[in-house]
Amino acid sequence: MATDTTTAPAPARSPRPVRWWRRPWIAPLAIITAIFLATALPRYVGLDPAQSLVPTDRGPAFYPALVTHIFTGSIMLSAAVLQLWPWLRAHHPRVHRWSGRVYVASAIPTAVAALVVAQFPSSGVAQQVANTLMGTLLLTFTLLGYRAVRQRRFADHREWMVRSTALAFSIVTNRFWSTFLIAVYVPGALTDPNIGFDSPEIEGAAIASAWMSFIVNLLFAEWWLHRKPKNRPGAQRAR
Repeated sequence: MATDTTTAPAPARSPRPVRWWRRPWIAPLAIITAIFLATALPRYVGLDPAQSLVPTDRGPAFYPALVTHIFTGSIMLSAAVLQLWPWLRAHHPRVHRWSGRVYVASAIPTAVAALVVAQFPSSGVAQQVANTLMGTLLLTFTLLGYRAVRQRRFADHREWMVRSTALAFSIVTNRFWSTFLIAVYVPGALTDPNIGFDSPEIEGAAIASAWMSFIVNLLFAEWWLHRKPKNRPGAQRAR
């Protein structure tokens, strides 16, 4: 009787789980997002233009677009945090997929409303161009990411959605850049009530912040996507 000496193929190794300490930024990101939403959103819940952080006397379309941008943007940011959480993606893929759908459904009106708001800048054409470009890129990257996943091009989907998420969080980083740049452009402006926020120096800081808040995020996203993994087993899978 012949003996079968064919070696059975080794079972496929399951992907190494991504431990939480390999992504230590997810908790701080969630906390920063929660603080941002808790401080910004309440001013608009009552739909009172007098409570707005920015002047609303910029035409009848401005305040409705601003409120839409803030409400849908809040949903977008919350869904984005879930999308960026590797543990949730690995252990609850169904929740990951649904949070992705929520992200896309909220990012599209957020970007469209941003395009409307951008046409009423407080600091001139340079700020208008920056905000219009940001809104256009957010809408474009989100739609490209959605199309890629529908076509089951998952690697392309991941890249476009990372870029989209980087732009989504530009509203959060704008708070940092605006504060930092005002302190650089006009030292003492944040504590001196006699310095008006319509001064040329403050407007210059607002323009610079509008550009840096999304360009720096995009540069970081591109670095993240194209960085070389460390030479260790499973490093490629952990990306």
